[in-house]
Amino acid sequence: MLLWKWRKMPANLLGERFAVMSFGESHGRCVGAVIDGCPAGLPIEVEEIQREVDLRRPSSTISTARAEADRVDILSGVFNNRTTGAPICMVVWNRDVDSTPYDEIKDTPRPGHADYPARVKYLGFEDYRGGGRFSARVTVGFVMAGAVAKKLLRRCLGVRIIAYTKEIAGIKASDMSLDEIERRRYLNEVRCPDEEAAKLMREKILEAKEEGDSVGGIVECIVDGLRAGVGEPIFSSLDSELSKAIFSIPAVKGVEFGLGFQAARVKGSEDNDEYTIRDGKIVTLTNRSGGVLGGLSTGMPLIFRAAFKPPSSIAKKQKTVDLKTMKEVEITVKGRHDPCVVPRAVPIVEAVTAIVLADLALRGGYIPAVLEK
Repeated sequence: MLLWKWRKMPANLLGERFAVMSFGESHGRCVGAVIDGCPAGLPIEVEEIQREVDLRRPSSTISTARAEADRVDILSGVFNNRTTGAPICMVVWNRDVDSTPYDEIKDTPRPGHADYPARVKYLGFEDYRGGGRFSARVTVGFVMAGAVAKKLLRRCLGVRIIAYTKEIAGIKASDMSLDEIERRRYLNEVRCPDEEAAKLMREKILEAKEEGDSVGGIVECIVDGLRAGVGEPIFSSLDSELSKAIFSIPAVKGVEFGLGFQAARVKGSEDNDEYTIRDGKIVTLTNRSGGVLGGLSTGMPLIFRAAFKPPSSIAKKQKTVDLKTMKEVEITVKGRHDPCVVPRAVPIVEAVTAIVLADLALRGGYIPAVLEK
């Protein structure tokens, strides 16, 4: 028996004041986003959004062979290169689509994918091509909306959001300053500011690709310039809202702030951030909390990490079942897939972070509904 559940918020909507509706499927006509609640008067040009979307596109050697142009089309909400206060609708049209491999395996769910639970939930009406609504292709819309949110945060609050590849296949980047990370992270295709670690990461990705396999990793995100007090406890706290949003990125399996799980292995004296005053400003001597306490920003850099699993679409033969015959079978996943999603996830993590922070900043009254010229 199916139970109809009442929902307060639509499942494809993120945020309350800066609200982003995601739409589209992997092999549908387009993917995109609608932003409702963006203040009027924000200067924005399509080229700014396009730059962010281009960062999400695959590289030539370590990513999928699907070669979408991903040209951004703004349909509403921007006039004379300024937001009008009306909903902003943005789309990217899907051009390089080949659904043939998915027609062949629609009744044999791919291990690691959402094929089987989606089939059960939607009774076979779901778009199975390329993973449909469950594909990372939909994150193009996240990035478009995030580009607007990043511009809003920079202009109104001076906030910088910087994500980068921290780890791939067990290879970790060394620690360095935020300015170094920002300057060096896009100098290689794995988006890691540590050049030596980046070389090893790339080798691990290509090695897995050659074996018909895949690898995972970690993206770290640092938010600089966020004032203290941002967040709406209890259930709309800064870290709970961010965690929900980050977990909405396909392949994310874990999120931690500051010391994260390491905090369970130290004493309180080793975990607490002691306060001091520098240049007339209250700061902490350390930042083990990752810039968030009680669900509110502390004024220190907000630091969190997202763990991405290895992509589930691999060339190795795997066991599954035939949903029509109800017999065990083997499957080899064909098509064009990433052996590692971490490099392409970097701008997506930034975008989703920006959407959440813009929403909480508006809800907290730190950003006005109409910007001054």
